[in-house]
Amino acid sequence: MADRENFDFNSIYSGVSSKTGRFRLATNGVGWKGSGEPYVCAPDEISRFSWMRVARGYQLRLYTKDNTIMRFDGFRAEDLDTIKDAVKRFYKLPLDTKEPSLKGWNWGNVDFQGSELVFNVGSKTLLELPLASAIGASKAGKNEVSVNFVDPGQPGPEGVDPKQVDELMDVTFYIPGTVTKDADDENDADAEEEVNADVVFYDTVKSKLELSQLTTENIVQFPEVLCITPRGRYNIDMYQDFLRLRGKTYDYKILYANIVKLFLLLKPDDVHVLFVIGLDPPLRQGQTKYPFLVLQFVREDEIDVELNLDDTKLDEKYENKLQKHYDAPTYEVVSTIFRALTGKKVTVPGNFRSHHGANAIKCSMKANEGFLYPLDKSFLFIPKPTTFVPIGQISMVSFSRIGSQSGGTSRTFDMKFHMHSGSDYQFSSINREEYANIEAFLREKKIKVKTDSTQETVVSYVDMDEDEEDGDFGSRKKRRVDDDDDMGEDEDESPDEDFAPDDASDIAEEFDSDAEQDDEGDDDDE
Repeated sequence: MADRENFDFNSIYSGVSSKTGRFRLATNGVGWKGSGEPYVCAPDEISRFSWMRVARGYQLRLYTKDNTIMRFDGFRAEDLDTIKDAVKRFYKLPLDTKEPSLKGWNWGNVDFQGSELVFNVGSKTLLELPLASAIGASKAGKNEVSVNFVDPGQPGPEGVDPKQVDELMDVTFYIPGTVTKDADDENDADAEEEVNADVVFYDTVKSKLELSQLTTENIVQFPEVLCITPRGRYNIDMYQDFLRLRGKTYDYKILYANIVKLFLLLKPDDVHVLFVIGLDPPLRQGQTKYPFLVLQFVREDEIDVELNLDDTKLDEKYENKLQKHYDAPTYEVVSTIFRALTGKKVTVPGNFRSHHGANAIKCSMKANEGFLYPLDKSFLFIPKPTTFVPIGQISMVSFSRIGSQSGGTSRTFDMKFHMHSGSDYQFSSINREEYANIEAFLREKKIKVKTDSTQETVVSYVDMDEDEEDGDFGSRKKRRVDDDDDMGEDEDESPDEDFAPDDASDIAEEFDSDAEQDDEGDDDDE
């Protein structure tokens, strides 16, 4: 064994791949070769090794000096002595043996090792989380921090189909108490301050997320962008393959491959412009899902930015769809960059105009007020809940409360979209003046239109009697109404014999002129 220059091990997994390969320890480095991309690490790049029991046998971990961790699974227990001797002879390093925690406890200590979050119970490891795979972190509650991972539907590692395996969504940590942190006062070297432990943990996780993204170029940043769905202000960092939303509470990573729709819409006030981003899978905040992001910009605001891209990449990769420098309204710059990086078309309003010349009509969806935009191929209601209705899936549109009501002409009407799938969307409180324009638009799109003739009027007991299902109950109610009507006629036609307006009152009131005479008469009697 002392003369051997390499040791080979077959049927070894690299990382989370489902394919096996051959693993080699040699004097000139460590290597793995399988159906995927081969891996080679030189001896001077290796920091240390560790050995641990895992689900697929035993695992050998290789730590590099740049804080990268490589995992190789599938070793047997009897391979330990051979690997330990080879590591010591070839690389002059010890092989650390770790034991996992099997107590089932959910409390312990957290240690950050490079881009790894290691949760230890005592001196044993309970779980490890690769923060490089996380999409964001948030303050879930008091003393709580949630780390969010890749949503279902996003591209998984090579060789892994996310739709066929279980996948970690998020992990929430409870971090009570305070910790001592160095103060920002540079004049006092001994200054310290007590801060909440969860805040320090949250900041550390966010810094690890940012560190994992430094390998790619930040093309441009849009600071303090107002997002009205979900509500808040976010810094938007645009990278080559993804973007980051960084807010005070939430931090998200969104792949461009998950952006399916883009809309640029002018609000009816002519002051603000909305930029709507459709996501699949949707963005998650706790248990709430947001399939659309709605960003709002002031129409007159302008921005002066320069993209972090060289001329060669602008010409070759983006085919002159981007410029090196922009000095234009903010909404134009944002929509242009999104269109180039995502490769998606930006949909703008078509020919529809409301009664007041706007691109949308004001209405309500359930208890939420908003604007409904009739577009060339769809209807879009914003801001909350943002609802996308493709025109091709609409079976019929019915209008109600169009005619006059018992109290006069209604100022608003309702509109319901009946879909081929059997579901429907109802929009209410639409200004009556919009009826002609919206009906003409629907007929132009060859959508079947129906006007509900049933009007909402005050229903009396007589009207209820016409319903066959009411039976004798309606008859009794009708007789009651008739009796009330007869009583009303008697009261209107019978004179009030006791009322005599011309007769003088026997007793003078305080404000009558005879009141003083009566008082004087009383005094005389006394």
